[in-house]
Amino acid sequence: MEIIEGILTRRSIRKYTNKEVADEQIQLLLKAGMYAPSASNQQPWHFVVITDRKILNIISEVHPYAKMLKQAQLAILVCGDEDRELSKGYWVVDCSAATQNILLAAHDLGLGAVWLGVHPREERKNEIRKIFDLPHNIQPMSLISIGYPDEEKETPDRFKPERIHYNTW
Repeated sequence: MEIIEGILTRRSIRKYTNKEVADEQIQLLLKAGMYAPSASNQQPWHFVVITDRKILNIISEVHPYAKMLKQAQLAILVCGDEDRELSKGYWVVDCSAATQNILLAAHDLGLGAVWLGVHPREERKNEIRKIFDLPHNIQPMSLISIGYPDEEKETPDRFKPERIHYNTW
């Protein structure tokens, strides 16, 4: 798949088959996340791969938009390490880039995925912190639900020329 095609056709997929995702594919997703750009190349991320059905089900109960985790083969929790950043607060931007890379890689591999926001919702962050016993310097950013898609979505037209400005507002 060409990069532009992948960007334009990627959709949030919330329904999955029961087909298992291969370990090699999971490693490629993680590698894609680690190749995201980051402020001062600090790469302040950590990834928690979640394949345990019990944990996926627990998350689906504490996160209001994570019901699809009951079907997903896995999820990846993207976290920012505040001790690894030179520019305070940029872990959010850096982990967002890593999350997007994982979503695009999943699409390219024929997998379905959806970004589940954790940060900045303190109640979600607190629940995730408890489930994974995260150290104080580790901030949960996002959860990515992943599996083989059991739904297809059309590509909407999102290009809006009226939102483009050249040289000035």
